[in-house]
Amino acid sequence: MKKKMLAALLAATMVAGLTACGSSETGGKSGGDLKVDTSEHVKITYMTTGGKPTNGATEEMLAELNKILTEKVNAELEIYYIDWTDYLSVYNLTLAQMDGTVDLVGTASDWLDAWPNAKNGAFLELSEDMLKTYAPKTWESVSPEHWELCKYNGEIYLMPEDNYAQWTNHGFAYRLDWAKEAGLADGVKSWEDLTTYFRYVKETYPDVIPWDSDGTQYGQMVGGWVTSHSNYVAIDGLNAGAMWGGTKDDLYTVYSPYVTDTDSLVEFAKMMKEWDEIGVWKTDVLNNTASDNREDYKIGRVAAEQHHTQTWTDLCSHKAGYTIYDDDPDAETGFFYFGEETGNVVALSITHGAMAVSAASKNPERALMVYDLLRNDPDCYKLINYGIKGKQWDTDESGMRIQPASYNKDTDSITTNYWWGRNDDLEIKDATMNWDAIDKMYAEYDKIKIDYPYGQFVPEVDNIQAKINNISEIHTNYMKQIAFGKYQGTAEEIVAEYQNALKAAGIDEVTAELQKQFDALYK
Repeated sequence: MKKKMLAALLAATMVAGLTACGSSETGGKSGGDLKVDTSEHVKITYMTTGGKPTNGATEEMLAELNKILTEKVNAELEIYYIDWTDYLSVYNLTLAQMDGTVDLVGTASDWLDAWPNAKNGAFLELSEDMLKTYAPKTWESVSPEHWELCKYNGEIYLMPEDNYAQWTNHGFAYRLDWAKEAGLADGVKSWEDLTTYFRYVKETYPDVIPWDSDGTQYGQMVGGWVTSHSNYVAIDGLNAGAMWGGTKDDLYTVYSPYVTDTDSLVEFAKMMKEWDEIGVWKTDVLNNTASDNREDYKIGRVAAEQHHTQTWTDLCSHKAGYTIYDDDPDAETGFFYFGEETGNVVALSITHGAMAVSAASKNPERALMVYDLLRNDPDCYKLINYGIKGKQWDTDESGMRIQPASYNKDTDSITTNYWWGRNDDLEIKDATMNWDAIDKMYAEYDKIKIDYPYGQFVPEVDNIQAKINNISEIHTNYMKQIAFGKYQGTAEEIVAEYQNALKAAGIDEVTAELQKQFDALYK
């Protein structure tokens, strides 16, 4: 009720502020040419996750940014960092204090409790009038369909990062040149191809570890297998294993492939046993905490890295220190994405990164104005994302972004962690990236992807959380063994034991409860 009253009050008092003295203009087609009162200089605090930088470069950038913000909206920005240590608890506690400490809040529906915080009153309802007046360019750039996905109980709470291409679907980066040597002319296109590739690497390059896993990727492994062998679409956020969802053909009938797809899980267990016997990873993989596989891939010590597409975009690019490309001019990095066999790719939710306004903000209208500039003004955008031109970044003769010769990472790097309003219309491409390969992959994704369908689902889990916790623990304990081929007995036996444990822990009851909630929301 407090939030509704505040939103209504702001909307009602807009007209009074439109012609106030000492004002500056802001406008757009939706809101018209408006004058908003900016006579009082205010400080807007932006909260983000990540460690606070200590080299002084970020503060130097903010000084330049604040000159522009002061000129345009008579405000300045400061950044409030939530360190990664126990970040979610600290983040939620900071919001719950409602003491006006923060104004703009970086948030996410799938990893930063956006909807629970909206539900609990931590975020301000953003009326259409508020957005049109105080963030007009953002209002215009976001489609009506995307604004709908930013609503909880019919009210807008989030401004989405919906015009920025990023893909966090997982898969394996691998040496494409070696795959071709192995007879895979088109590269790795299936899990069976991966087996062929790993076997070839082990036999042909004995000094190279095919994949020096540290034993923590069991969830991504089995999840990737399920994605590649079905039309499963997982519901984000219920547990780390993403163990419930629908299918592309029937999105709103909830099931768990981990208890229904027995034959497929048996095949997975058999293949992982085969990989273990081939020697894809070290024999002590489950205790291999010293592994730094990604860095070793860059210098040619390993042949694959399991992570998401964004990581591959880095690994496929010829950057300083990536000696695989210096040592072998034919070296090339391909990417096998989970779901490639079945065309099963789900786009990242547009609220995976989003900006909210704290319900306790003392200056919510000015916070929106600052956000509108950070997202849409070229000068502000470059500063918050890249830093000061000539110090943190510059452009080459083709207009692509480079680092100046004088750049020193230790003294010059900035940290703003601005993951909540990036904008491809203003992005300057990094000259070190392999854009031919990246653009080709993104185009392939765009042809087959579906939008994430469960962005507004806010599960009520109080009555089933204990069961979900037990199921997650069972999943972890068994999948560590299954996904790395370290189980005893046959594949059929270990899968049966795993599924019986899930059923005993109440996975069918959780599925039924989720279905009830789906029916109430979607039917």
